[in-house]
Amino acid sequence: MSYAQLIGDWQALVVLFVAGVVPNQIWRMLGLWFGGGIDEGSELLVWVRAVATAILAGVIAQIVVEPPGALASVPDTLRYGAVAAGLVVFLLTRRSIFAGVVTGEVFMLAGKWWLG
Repeated sequence: MSYAQLIGDWQALVVLFVAGVVPNQIWRMLGLWFGGGIDEGSELLVWVRAVATAILAGVIAQIVVEPPGALASVPDTLRYGAVAAGLVVFLLTRRSIFAGVVTGEVFMLAGKWWLG
């Protein structure tokens, strides 16, 4: 396999980089610049964290209840079981989001593999 076949059309990668990465990095740098002096326990950041958590919970609930694409082929009980397993591990590992997400993913993949 040649480099051109592996990487594909380099112009598409440049467009993807410019349209996806550059605008995101601008907002991240502005956030660091403006938020650098804000106390982590301030009311503003507590509110921002609460809003971000609520949005994430809403997105997860929508994906679990009305799954898009290939996830729709996974049985409801398996999806709800993966969420429950992830929540249990999240709580048992001192609120480790990484451990909860990995557990949910492994549970879902193992269940889908077992069901065929």
